[in-house]
Amino acid sequence: MKILVCISHVPDTTSKINFVNGDTEFDTNGVQYVINPNDEFGLTRAIWFQEQQGAKVTVVNVGGPDTEATLRKALAIGADDAIRVNAVPMDGFFVAQQLAEVAKNGGYDLIICGKESLDYNGGMVPGMMAGLLGYNFVNACTELTVEGTQAKAAREIDGGKEVIATALPLVVGGQKGIVEEKDLRIPNMRGIMTARTKPLSVVEPVGGDDKTKAVKFEKPAPKSAVKMVSPDNLDELINLLHNEAKVI
Repeated sequence: MKILVCISHVPDTTSKINFVNGDTEFDTNGVQYVINPNDEFGLTRAIWFQEQQGAKVTVVNVGGPDTEATLRKALAIGADDAIRVNAVPMDGFFVAQQLAEVAKNGGYDLIICGKESLDYNGGMVPGMMAGLLGYNFVNACTELTVEGTQAKAAREIDGGKEVIATALPLVVGGQKGIVEEKDLRIPNMRGIMTARTKPLSVVEPVGGDDKTKAVKFEKPAPKSAVKMVSPDNLDELINLLHNEAKVI
């Protein structure tokens, strides 16, 4: 089984977010980048298939040379090889086009993406990829097993989960649950050293125009100061909730 894991290069959740040029561009100064958390869950599941069923795992991302450190981390975790599409990802459909082209040329049986990236939260790339390829698709996937050419997956639905049986080739939009946080792999020294010798191919993007463009970014309004009320002064609390917060 050949597995392609799509990796997004995203800011660490602890990074301080700012914008420049009239709030039209993200300020990358001082920002630490990591593997998108939803993608890391999917990568860990792919490594499980590698260890248990002999699958070959390839990781891919769309990005510039600065994203190669993230790909190398994925290789250190256990992926066999990596592909970087040499383009700056500005639009979800463009990214889906590039990833679908890689998938089509590689003949992969299973494609695992995160259901959404941590930076733009668009949640559109996995579904678009499946549509472009004509593959089956399961989103918000929390469980995944494969036997031969058949897969069984579970996904979140309102009030519970749905279990689906389908055939490969398959695109999965994964999230926490496809593996648990305790199962995530931390690269060890041997993995880091081995990652330096694993293949990392760079391919040029296929033609395609961006369908959308970010015009401006806006940060959330700062939180107002907290007003402390004595636990013995219920009258004041009720007055503030009624007249100031207007929640009762």
